[in-house]
Amino acid sequence: MSTAADAQDPVRRVLDTNIVLDLWVFDEPKATALRLSLETGSTLWLATAAMREELARVLAYPQIVKRLTTRALPADTVLAHFDQHAQLHPDAPKAQYACKDADDQKFIDLAVAHSVALHSKDAQVLCMKKRLERCGVALNPVTTPA
Repeated sequence: MSTAADAQDPVRRVLDTNIVLDLWVFDEPKATALRLSLETGSTLWLATAAMREELARVLAYPQIVKRLTTRALPADTVLAHFDQHAQLHPDAPKAQYACKDADDQKFIDLAVAHSVALHSKDAQVLCMKKRLERCGVALNPVTTPA
């Protein structure tokens, strides 16, 4: 039986880098609900140091720098959002299923290790939906927190 306290527990999620870019670089309208859920604490974002390093690297890509410049948004501001909202965890052990894109494996591993939702738009991750469900991971290809 659930209690009022249970209803207030934050939902734990893993967000891949493209979702983070949607939240704070591209200002994607579909990301508004997820961003608000992070800001209000109803979503707990699980991440690792390697995920932060990837975000920092991606923020230096020319197409991302151009977008940041257009918005007068320093990359450090995006990293500050990561630091403010992400709860850092150690790298997770390798999940039983491997992604064809090695850069995406860390997101899968963390989501599987904690049995939490994974938000990703990456085709190499999305094609693993049924396998991830067997590991207790709900794969959400959009940025809404549902």
